[in-house]
Amino acid sequence: MLPMAEGIVRRRGGLARTKRKLKEGALTIGFIGGSITDARPGHNWPEPVTRWLAEAYPDVRFFVENAGIGATGSDLAAFRAKRDLIDTGCDLVFVEFAVNDYDTPPERRNRTREGLLRQLLADGRRDVVLVYTYCQPMYEAMMRGDAPHSIAEFEALGEHYGLSSVWMGKYALEEVKRGRMRWEEWLPDGLHPTERGSLSYGESVIGFLRETLRADAAADLAEDAAERPLPAPLHEGHWQRVRFVPFEDVRTEGPWTVRRWVTLHWIDRALSTSAVGAKLRFSFEGRGLALGFDFGNLSAEFRWRIDGGEWMRSVRERPDWCGPQGWFKLETLAEDLPEGRHEAEIEVVHGNAPDCAGTRFDLAFIGIL
Repeated sequence: MLPMAEGIVRRRGGLARTKRKLKEGALTIGFIGGSITDARPGHNWPEPVTRWLAEAYPDVRFFVENAGIGATGSDLAAFRAKRDLIDTGCDLVFVEFAVNDYDTPPERRNRTREGLLRQLLADGRRDVVLVYTYCQPMYEAMMRGDAPHSIAEFEALGEHYGLSSVWMGKYALEEVKRGRMRWEEWLPDGLHPTERGSLSYGESVIGFLRETLRADAAADLAEDAAERPLPAPLHEGHWQRVRFVPFEDVRTEGPWTVRRWVTLHWIDRALSTSAVGAKLRFSFEGRGLALGFDFGNLSAEFRWRIDGGEWMRSVRERPDWCGPQGWFKLETLAEDLPEGRHEAEIEVVHGNAPDCAGTRFDLAFIGIL
């Protein structure tokens, strides 16, 4: 393992909750992030981390909740935190969104990230660690020795909430600089690590855990974030108090079904139709509205309006890698409405574009801010 270079680890807490659970003999570990964290490839960085823990603590039973999903950001994660990390009893959660949030405007990603972190920290029942991977737009800043803006903003949240961080991308880049790993062994496409690259990411986290979990590692650190009250938020409009409109409260027009969803296990039920012109109406209390979809090239587009205003129409990107369905995609329709009661209307339309090959409308949730 490469010696930790300066700036790779920022230790702001001693993982008190994790240490207690290790002593009790059972620890539930959660991961959330994008494709670099997603468990489906079978070799991403959570794998070497969990294997090391199982080896280092053979008398402890480890439960793993990997909630990483490719092509998703901290906005969708804010709606998934309760189901996939809190309700599953995670004691230690790693958050990886510096890459997938990179092109999101700073004001927006600061709101979504802080909302996600505040949900995870609110009940004081888990340790949270921030981890940063790499994408090619970070190259120039990192080669100058600077933190890319997406990482710098996460670090501000880490300082505010007393959360440790591990800059996995910097650790891997140091390996490349020293000749221990070739670039193509790390990131052949500039983003997704190979097994060798994932091992490098994992080693940086293992080094952090090995040091922090020592009996005396937290002796000179401030009280852990999980042990003190949640501080005031840094960003107005953060996404901590997200909630949902039950499908039972939605008024429909046309052929709709609510069905158990078997395509993506992160979706419990979907409100589904394939009829162009099918409509939904519902009321909600809040300042914003977001829709979660099982999305792909066979998905229809839609138009919507709020409080009888102007009709707006979706035109969603469908990259080359997009399949017929299977992308858990969030569409934020509004987030700065006046606080209060609102009425929303949605109508399914055909996209009438070469990459819009179907009329499926599979709604995973109606989310309220």
